[in-house]
Order: sequence, then structure tokens, then C-alpha cells
Amino acid sequence: MAAERRSIPKTLSIAGSDPSGGAGLQADLKTFSAFRCYGMAVATALTAQNTRRVTGVQPVAAEFVAAQLDAIFDDIDVDAVKIGMLAEPRVAETVADRLTRAKARNIVLDPVFVATSGDALASGALAQTINETLAPLASLMTPNLLEAAVLTGEEVARDPQEMERQARKLAALGAKAALVKGGHLAGEPVDVLFDGVQVTCFHGRRIETRNTHGTGCALSAAIAARLAHGDALIDAIAQAKRWLEAALEASRDLKVGRGHGPPHHFHALWRDDEGPPEGGRSSG
Repeated sequence: MAAERRSIPKTLSIAGSDPSGGAGLQADLKTFSAFRCYGMAVATALTAQNTRRVTGVQPVAAEFVAAQLDAIFDDIDVDAVKIGMLAEPRVAETVADRLTRAKARNIVLDPVFVATSGDALASGALAQTINETLAPLASLMTPNLLEAAVLTGEEVARDPQEMERQARKLAALGAKAALVKGGHLAGEPVDVLFDGVQVTCFHGRRIETRNTHGTGCALSAAIAARLAHGDALIDAIAQAKRWLEAALEASRDLKVGRGHGPPHHFHALWRDDEGPPEGGRSSG
């Protein structure tokens, strides 16, 4: 008797939209697809941005964010959730309420306050709301150094020891685990995980590239995708980091924009020696 085929994992991104395609919902959906997940998206904000700057942010009304989440959870079993840009406290509260009602699992919370360009993407009161309402729901929080400092009310960490202390503070808010990302440290990058029991350091390679737009989005979405496939947390993080390093190396082939371009999400699927997929003849 043939073994029953496992269904494709279904992953949900709750984040802002990036029309240039490098970050936010668009980056998350690309990442989910790269990891063979069926991706879904709930928009929390519209942005006007490209690889060089953010010129506008329009938050989506909390009531409509709720309507989008209700539509998903009333119909679809979601295997993992990635939360990115929330923009306003009311939106964060609404997301927390709906995820609690849905008993959502494998929640990866990637708090977004500032874009790669340095432009602000959130209001000042958002950090406290995230700490109070969303951190207790998170399977994993994935702030970078600046985001971890905002959430903990401390100075930006300068070494792995300070990163560990902040990861422990984030876990004390109720998150099952916290991964403080050290991509902006001098020297080789290191991320520090505290899972409530032990500390694990993930050492990486410094990839020389300007194409760093949306790397935080991609990493957190990749971790969520691996959790949806059933990976243990440490394995999910390790696989996501290896994939992102390769995506950064391959980003030179994209040549998107004149600022900080995106990583190549589909580096493992698009081959240089392969043409576009064949389809039906176009009548136009």
C-alpha cells in the first residue's frame, strides 16, 4: 500500500507591501515558494519604496486587517505564520487578537521599525504593544540589533554577550525563543538564540554585496517555512541561514535598482543554462 502523500505546508505572511518586490509581503511569498510552501498574505500597510528609499507609508485599517485574517483562518489550516511590519499599535493588537482566536502555531515575529534605507516604518508606541500582545504568542522573535534595542529599551548590543542578554529579556516577555541577529556587528556575523533553556550561536559568512534589501524578511520567512515543514527550531534557523547566504551570493545576477537590491530568493530554482519555461503559444 502506497504511503499517503503529505500535503504542501501553508504559510501566512502578515506584513507590509513593498512595490519594488524586495521586502515585506512580496519577499515573504517568494521565500515561501522557494521552500516549497503555499504562501498567503495579509497586508498591514502599503508603502511607496524602492531600493533607495521609502517615500510613503499608508497603514491598513485595523478592522480590515481583522477581516483579512478572518477570511484566512475561517477557511484554511495555516501551518506557520510570519509577522513583519505592523506600522501601528492598533494593528498589532488586532493581529494578536485574531491569532489567539485561531490558535495559530509556529509564529515567527520579525518586528520592523526601520527599513534598510534608514527610513522609519512604524510609530513610536508600537514596540510596547508588540511586547505586551504579540511576544507572548511567538514561537520565535527575530529582531536585528536595532530592533532588539528598541524592544528591550537598551543600547544597541555590541557583542554576542550583550545580544544574549537581550535575547533573554525578549524571552522573558513570553516568547518561546528569541534570535538576535548580528549582521551589523563588525567582523563575521553571528546570530544569538535563546530558546528558554540554552543559548546557541549561529556563525555566518560576511557576503560582500549591496543587495541587503529585505534580508530580515527573507530569513524570518524561511524559518517559518522550515517550521511549517516540521523542522526543529535550531535546524530551521540553520537551514534558513544557509539559504540566505546563497541568496545573497547569487544576488549579483538580479541587478535590481540603484540602491540596496534584494537577495536572489530563487537562486536554487533558476539556472543560468535554462531558458524560460515553455507554455502555450501567445496570440498577441
